[in-house]
Amino acid sequence: MGCMSMTSRKALALAACAGAVATLATSPAQAAPAVAAKPPVLAWAPCADAPTRECADLSVPLDYRDPKGRSIGIAVSRLRSDRPEAGRGTLLLIPGGPGGSGRDWLGRVGERLREETRGAYDIVSFDPRGVGGSARADCGLDRDDLEITKIRPWPAADGDIGANVAGARRVAESCAREGGELIRSFSTANEARDIDRLRQALGERKLSAWGVSYGTYVGAVYAQKYPDRVDRLVLDSSLDPDPSRVGRGWTANIAAATEDRFPDFARWASDPARDARHRVAERPEDVRPLVLALAERLDRVPERGPDGTERLTGNRLRARLQMALYDDRAFPGLAELIVSARAAGDAAPPAAEPAYASPEEAATLLGVLCNDMRWPRSPASYERAVAADRLRYPLTAGMPANVMPCAFWKNDPVEKPVRITDEGPSNILMVQNLRDPATPHRGALKMRESLGDRARMVSVDSGGHGAYLRRGNACGDRTVTAFLTTGERPERDVLCR
Repeated sequence: MGCMSMTSRKALALAACAGAVATLATSPAQAAPAVAAKPPVLAWAPCADAPTRECADLSVPLDYRDPKGRSIGIAVSRLRSDRPEAGRGTLLLIPGGPGGSGRDWLGRVGERLREETRGAYDIVSFDPRGVGGSARADCGLDRDDLEITKIRPWPAADGDIGANVAGARRVAESCAREGGELIRSFSTANEARDIDRLRQALGERKLSAWGVSYGTYVGAVYAQKYPDRVDRLVLDSSLDPDPSRVGRGWTANIAAATEDRFPDFARWASDPARDARHRVAERPEDVRPLVLALAERLDRVPERGPDGTERLTGNRLRARLQMALYDDRAFPGLAELIVSARAAGDAAPPAAEPAYASPEEAATLLGVLCNDMRWPRSPASYERAVAADRLRYPLTAGMPANVMPCAFWKNDPVEKPVRITDEGPSNILMVQNLRDPATPHRGALKMRESLGDRARMVSVDSGGHGAYLRRGNACGDRTVTAFLTTGERPERDVLCR
């Protein structure tokens, strides 16, 4: 999910997002994994953009039911241990999204993680099929359909979703027409199979892993499918693994998660220490009604001015707010936007810099969410859900319950989502912020319940998306590091204040 400066990938990180979907029996969704005839080979070489890391391409079957058929490339990178004598094997970073780049993530955190774990691992990550240096997907979408307010669709000012329904249908048809076999191969189960093929190529009997956001679900599915191939597994910012809530339920959870997190921003933006550019209100309780009133006023602003300049609309403000809640470092920019928009008044609505997804990010996100399970088809069901959500959670205005292209996806599921259970080794540590705007604590508790004694959970009294090495919480970071380096977990679930 992604996860934080304000980038399109973060906006796509759904809490944000197993099984695969196919149009025909011959499409690349798998009912069962196939065993490769021989282990794949990785030809490591210094990365062109980062000589201190190594890069390679992993060949994986497009369709695991036909392992001798067409292959695609998965881009892999590695930061070697600087203490080979302490080596424990490989620590795999499983990126969020769907649609996040693991190689980019390794570039950001690899050096610090190697230092934190005292060189115990070679640290490896990958770009999942569809994104980055791997085989790329493209639904052929127009730029307007790639704006974040369309990828995660926001209803009209009055709650109407007619335009969202039309857009979802159009995007689904474009993905079916332009995405080909590659987009039909996107699924959580296939990513788990790709990871196991990577394990073979690395020559490892077992992998340790750190998954964040959507990567927690991938990691849990991998541990469920291949329990004897997991050494130590960290699940950071977990999704609800309920098979009936895969995809759509994760998106729906964003509404309550945003409400959980917003008070952190309200306190920050009303702190008397703020200067005039960043102090939104005098008291925390005044920030929420002020923001809601501003968004309602901006609902009257057209998306583009007479000169074609993109303008700040109510939904663009709401989307910017939801993204900014991922990380406190985004608070100053959000506050400044709110203050300037209020000052501008109706006469001169400010220009906007809306976030856009890349074509491959959008295609991968939609491919996984829509292929993992069947979504309701009736637009009326989304109308009812949006109406209820708008009343209960005004900050997100019905977006989390809204229709997506999955409602009109052209493929039918042939593989059920993996049910996460307590069957398997007790080698999982979960870490979770109490006020996560994308993967709420209540959803992580569902993962904890499913894993039973296989897991322990560290709850961190913090806001934002992503916990380990992100929030400056010494208790949480120390507990995760100890697990990765020694295998020791708390005897019971703990709360880090």
